[in-house]
Amino acid sequence: MAADNNLLEVRQKRGLSASALAAEIGVTRQTIYAMEAGNYVPNTIVALKLARALGVKVEDLFRIEEQAPQPPKSEEAVFVGGPQPAYEGQPVQLCIVDKQLVAVAPDSFDWSLPPADAVLLSKPHKAVKTATVKVQPFHARLDLSKRLLVAGCDPGISVLARHLRRAGVELVVLNRNSTTALELLKNGLVHIAGSHLHDEATGESNLPSVYRLFDRRSVAVIGFSIWEEGIVVARGNPKNIRTIADFARKDVVMVNREAGAAVRIMLDAELSRQGIAAKSVRGYETIARGHLPAAMQVMTGTADCCVATRAAARVFGLDFVPLVSERYDLVLRKKNLDMPEMQALFDTLGRYGFRRELEAMGGYDTSTAGTKFA
Repeated sequence: MAADNNLLEVRQKRGLSASALAAEIGVTRQTIYAMEAGNYVPNTIVALKLARALGVKVEDLFRIEEQAPQPPKSEEAVFVGGPQPAYEGQPVQLCIVDKQLVAVAPDSFDWSLPPADAVLLSKPHKAVKTATVKVQPFHARLDLSKRLLVAGCDPGISVLARHLRRAGVELVVLNRNSTTALELLKNGLVHIAGSHLHDEATGESNLPSVYRLFDRRSVAVIGFSIWEEGIVVARGNPKNIRTIADFARKDVVMVNREAGAAVRIMLDAELSRQGIAAKSVRGYETIARGHLPAAMQVMTGTADCCVATRAAARVFGLDFVPLVSERYDLVLRKKNLDMPEMQALFDTLGRYGFRRELEAMGGYDTSTAGTKFA
């Protein structure tokens, strides 16, 4: 026989956080999570305290199953693909976006297994950006109601994710450049798109690009930060790289970003202004998909330079030559503004602790955080 419980459902119906319930009955928050996951069966005293705190009977919380629980059923999801081919058994994270189940492949940048809720049972038949696939969840009772799916390329989103977690909201982050992020939002596959696209004609950040894709009445543009973009070079700048013109030198090797990335657009515009042919730049065809992956290639000596953010240079202890300051904004559908999870996000953007950490770690200017630009 096996024990099963309804603790998670009852707690959420009562509007109690795991921390609040743990404090009321005298256990740790981790113990609450372990009981909800079925990894820990409480003794009689703890079970009685839980029932009293939640205003239910013990048997409303816990039950004995005569047979082992059935594994969760497979489900259909929209898979958002990345630069690498999908494969059966690939770990994915799940989110509900506009009432549809979306599966995304998490990044594993550090030396750990990626966060995942399920694996792919099928893969797209051809190389497409999105496709309907079968996924096998790990757990039958997977609560996706407190998740937001955000696509973007700002490493500072990880700081927002840490602070949001304290409010009971989980950010699932899909590493995509600004152009791709806005396309995913347009297709209803993410809740939020991060963007730092500069409009050459007007000199304005983001709004012209957003309004080319969306009816301006349908989206909100909320400030996240202002960051510096520039040239990331090795500590001490041994090759004395000072401008984009230096990328054309024969002794300099760069690493580039993928087409559609804002810094790639900026680089191409500057090369064109200076009359430098892209094919004459060593490393122009070598692609790193993100600010941190690009900066890491400079750190390892694979490349001499890249165009990225000051924050990316700081992570690896590299030097930085500033070029421009740009606004990084969060773009979302206005119909989702009233979601409790969005309200928690807006509240977090205004908190001193979040702003101080982002400024200290990444050299960001958070004066625009939470400002509504559209």
